[in-house]
Amino acid sequence: MTMLRTVSDEWRALLAALFLVFLAHKLYVYKHIRHFKGPFGVGFTTLFQGRQLCGIGSFSWYEDVAEKYGPVARIGPNILLVSDPEIWAKVTSKAGYKKTDWWYHSARVEYGRDNVFTQTDTEKHERRRRQVAPGYYGKENYELEQSIDKNILNFIDLVRSKYLSTDEKTTPMDVAEKFHFLTIDISSTMGLGRSFGMLTADKDILDFGSASEKGLLVGAAFMAAGLGWIARTPILGPMVVAQPGEPRGYGSILGAVFNAVDERLRLPKEKQVDGPDMLSSWIRQGLTPDDLRTESAEQIIAGADTTASALRTILLFTITNPRVYKKLQGEIDGAVARGAVSMPAGAIVSSSVARKLPYLQAVIRETMRIWPIAVTFTPRTAPPEGDTFIVNGKPVTIPGGVDVGVAVQAILHSKAIFGDDAKFFRPERWLGQHSEEHLELMTRTSDLLWGQGSWQCLGKQVAYLEISKTIFELLRNFDWALLRPDEKPWRVTSPFGLCFTNDMWVQVTAR
Repeated sequence: MTMLRTVSDEWRALLAALFLVFLAHKLYVYKHIRHFKGPFGVGFTTLFQGRQLCGIGSFSWYEDVAEKYGPVARIGPNILLVSDPEIWAKVTSKAGYKKTDWWYHSARVEYGRDNVFTQTDTEKHERRRRQVAPGYYGKENYELEQSIDKNILNFIDLVRSKYLSTDEKTTPMDVAEKFHFLTIDISSTMGLGRSFGMLTADKDILDFGSASEKGLLVGAAFMAAGLGWIARTPILGPMVVAQPGEPRGYGSILGAVFNAVDERLRLPKEKQVDGPDMLSSWIRQGLTPDDLRTESAEQIIAGADTTASALRTILLFTITNPRVYKKLQGEIDGAVARGAVSMPAGAIVSSSVARKLPYLQAVIRETMRIWPIAVTFTPRTAPPEGDTFIVNGKPVTIPGGVDVGVAVQAILHSKAIFGDDAKFFRPERWLGQHSEEHLELMTRTSDLLWGQGSWQCLGKQVAYLEISKTIFELLRNFDWALLRPDEKPWRVTSPFGLCFTNDMWVQVTAR
C-alpha cells in the first residue's frame, strides 16, 4: 500500500506540473498580443475561429468581429484579423511574411504534396509560380478562349434541349448544378485538353459537387479541432487523406485527373507538348509527373468551384433586381444590335467586346464585392522580428510568429471606400459617380479579393473571362426567373470560407 501511495503521489505531482506548464504556456500566448481586442475567450481557444472554418454560424462572423473590435482584432490565441485594406496590402506584399503552414497545408488536394496555392516556402512558391503561370494565360494556352466558348455553347444547347419553360409547361432547372458542370468542363478542357463531359451527360459523373463540399468540410473539421497535423503524418496521413482511384469523393476526382495526365505522359515526347492547354505548357516548363498531377488537380478543383459560385451569385443578384436586369439585358441587346457581336450560329461574344461593356463589368465586380466567392481569412505568419501597423493613427507592434488573416467582407463593405450603402448591391457605383482617384481606390480594394503581387490568384483573368462570356450569353439567349420565389433561393455552406451555393432552382424561357 505504501508503494502504491508513493506512485500515486508521484503521478499526481507529475500531472500537476504538466498542468502548470500548460497553464503557463496559455498565459504566455494570451499575454503577447493582449493589446488587441476580440470576442470573449479568443485569447485562450481557437473554438470561435474553428466554427468559421467549418462553415458553422454566421457567414459574416469575420465582418462582425471587425466592425466591433476595429481594423486589427484578435480571433485566436495567436491569430489577428485585419480589416484595413492598407494594412492587409502590407502584410501580403512585405518581405518576411509567409503563408501560414497550418492553414495552407490543410488545403492540399493530395497527401504530402504542395501545389502553387498551398506552398508556404516563399522561394519554392516563386519558382513554381513562374513555371505554371504561362499555362493560365493565352501566350502558351493559345486556345483558352475557344475552350470556354465551346463549353458555353454546350451549356446553351443543354438548356434549349431539356430545360426550357413555356406558357404551357414549367421545366425546373437547378442552375447551381448546371453551372458546376459548365465550370468543370471548362477547367478540364483548358487544363487537360479534354472535357470531362458533364454537360453532355447532364450528370455529375465524378460526384464532383458533393465531393468538393464534403472534402472541404472534413478537412476544415480536422483543422478546427487542432488535428490537421494528422493528415501530414507519414502513417496516419495516407489513411485519412483521399487517395486517387477511390470510387467516390475526392479520390474519384484525383483519379480522373491523374489518369488524364498519365495518358498524356505515355505519348511520344513531341505529342505531350503540342496541345493548346495548361498541361502541355507545364510539361514544357519542366514540371515533374507528380507535380503535373497535383497542379492539374488544383486547377480543376479550385477553378471550377469558385467560378461556379460567382456565376450563381451574379445571376441571382441580377434576376432579383428588375432595374439591374433590364439595364444589363439592354446593354447586351444593344451590343448585338450595333454589330459588336457576331451573329452566325455558334458565335459567342468575344473577350474584347465583353470587357468593354461597362454595365456588365460593373455588375460582375459589384456582385463579387457584395458576396465574395471566398470569405476565408488566408493567414500569413509575421516575420520573426515582428512588425508594426498604424492602427487609428497610432503605431501598434505585433510579435514575430503571429498569424495575421483578412476580413474580406469587412474590407469589401467599407463605407469609407464604397459609400454609406456599401452593403447593398448597386452596380452604378462603378460608373462615373466618383473621381478617377477614388474609383482607382475602389478597384484596388475590391481586387484584394484575389490577392496581390506574387500571391495573386493565377486564375483571376480566366475567371473574369468565363464569367463575362457566360453572363452575356445567358441574358442574350434566355430570360430567367426563380422557380419558387417564396422560398430560399439557394442553400449555402462555407467550409474553409469558400462559398458553396446549391439548389438554385430557376425557370428559363427562350428570348
